[in-house]
Amino acid sequence: MRNKNFKYAKGVYYFNVRNGQQNITIKRVKKNEAVMAFSAYKQNGKDVTWLGCWDGKKWQENTAPTKAEA
Repeated sequence: MRNKNFKYAKGVYYFNVRNGQQNITIKRVKKNEAVMAFSAYKQNGKDVTWLGCWDGKKWQENTAPTKAEA
């Protein structure tokens, strides 16, 4: 498996989309935009994993959002 060639930014929301053997990490600065994008991928039947908000040491708000939060 290839290592990620970027560093996670503090205060940014991330989620992964698995597409075959690829694992694509998507980021959004605003939580509502991240939740909307996450929900859209999920509605399209993609295999998505919510990572949460990176604070520099660990993931915060790392429970997967529901559509009602959008």
